[in-house]
Formats: sequence, C-alpha cells, structure tokens
Amino acid sequence: MTHSHHHHHGNHLGWAVLVNVLLSVAQVIGGVLSGSLSLVADALHNLSDAGALVIALVAQKIAKKPASMQLTYGYQRAEIIGALLNSASLIIIGFYLLSEAIARFINPEPINGWIVVWLAGLALVVDVITALITYAAGAKTSLNIRAAFIHNVSDAAASVGVIIAGTLIILYQWYVVDLIATVIISGYVIYHGLALSKSSIAILMQATPDNVDIKALKAFIEQHDNVEAVHHLHAWQLNEHDCILEAQVKVKNSPSQATLNAIKLGLEQQFDLTHTTIELSQTLSEPDNCVSVN
Repeated sequence: MTHSHHHHHGNHLGWAVLVNVLLSVAQVIGGVLSGSLSLVADALHNLSDAGALVIALVAQKIAKKPASMQLTYGYQRAEIIGALLNSASLIIIGFYLLSEAIARFINPEPINGWIVVWLAGLALVVDVITALITYAAGAKTSLNIRAAFIHNVSDAAASVGVIIAGTLIILYQWYVVDLIATVIISGYVIYHGLALSKSSIAILMQATPDNVDIKALKAFIEQHDNVEAVHHLHAWQLNEHDCILEAQVKVKNSPSQATLNAIKLGLEQQFDLTHTTIELSQTLSEPDNCVSVN
C-alpha cells in the first residue's frame, strides 16, 4: 500500500475518532436523561472505539520508524502493544458495565424508550460506517487495526441490542431487557478483549506461532545426511507476519555450506520460513532455560 493510501486512511480514521467522541457525548446525555444503562454502556463502548482508533493510528505510525542501533528489529511490535492496550480496555469496560448492570438490577429506574431507540439508531449508523473505514485501513493484515475494527463491530452489535431493548420498553415496559442487553454487551466485549489479548501476549512472549509445528521442523532438519541432532530450536514472531527461526545443529562431519544451504532452502520451501539462523557445529552447548524438543 502506498504512502498516499496510508495517509488517506489516516485522515478517514481521524474523522471516525471525532464522530465517535461526539456520539459518545450525545449518548451519555441521552442515557442520563432516559435512565437507560444500556445506552450509557453503548456510549462508553463508542468512546472506547475512539480511543482504540487513536491507539491504532499512533502504534501504526511508530511501527514504521526505521531500526536503530538500540532497537535493531525496529519498532514493529508497537502495533502488537497497541492491540494489547485496546484488548485490555475492552476487558475493563466489559467488567465495568457488568458491575453497573448488577447495581441497576438491585435498584431499578424507569427508562424513556424513545430516547434510547433514536440515539442507538444513530449510533448504529456511525458504528457501521466506522467499522467499514477501519476494515479498509488494514483490519485483515494488522492485529492492531483488527483490534480497533472489532471494537467497532462489537459496538454496532451492541447498538442493535440497545434498539431492541428500547423497542420492548416502548411496547411492553419491559425495563429488565435494558439490563439484559447490558449484560450481553458486556459479555461480548469481554470475550473479544480476552481473545485479542491472548494473541498479542503470545507474540510479545515469543511463543511459537500457531501455524508452526516445532517437532516437524526438528524432524525435517534431522533428516539431512550430515545432521546428527538439533538443539535449541526456537521459532517466534517479530510481528503478525514475520516468523524467525534459530537452531543449533550438530553435524556428523565438519560443517559445510552445502548442508547449511540445503537446510535453509528446505525451511523456506516447505515451511515458508525465510528469516532463519542456523549454527552448524560438531559440539553442542547446553544453555539454561531452554526447552528440549523430542
């Protein structure tokens, strides 16, 4: 994607932030006036959308900075940190809304259904447009942008729930559905927050990627004629897309370039691993804190 495209999406995301902030203010006022907790819940979720977009934009900008002597891998993990911050905010907001729903159940209040429906309907339109903008900005290829996108999608779903709750209040005065909607919104938000945080933490903790079978890698390397054993085999992600592998390989005969080339070529062709560091040696060290692969 060209720089102009990034700038174009950045401008659109900036407008999306402003619209979400204004919508949140309107929903909070409407929630207080109508007495609807689910509308306030939707407002807080909308506000978190704005925060998510700001974090995503800042993280994306930082990630593009070039590598330095101190940060030799560059700033690529800034987007993973942004995704983790966004997922953490989802979890916190979800539990806050859950606690508010319980408190409101203990002390119920009357609700103006019309205010709820009109504001939630406006929120749904804004949420859908913002979600489409965020998706176009790179939700398919970036965990950071995807976290912001899920904020928007979950908020659109929440707005639908609030509209249904407001309608039932208007027709049947079923005030309890406002609390039920709030609990459902909370559960949905917490679920996505936990899923996103799990993915982000796995990358930051240098976990083996889900699509990499470490035992299959070991078996492949050891099948080469001049290879006796593989030790200290590690595979981790620098970011969402770049996987790094390193291994210490004990060879039967003296190390050769032909053996090294055969291993690296096979790793690239069969496992799509292009960033590999292989050390060939006739002796092996045994550093501490290293898992063995059997």
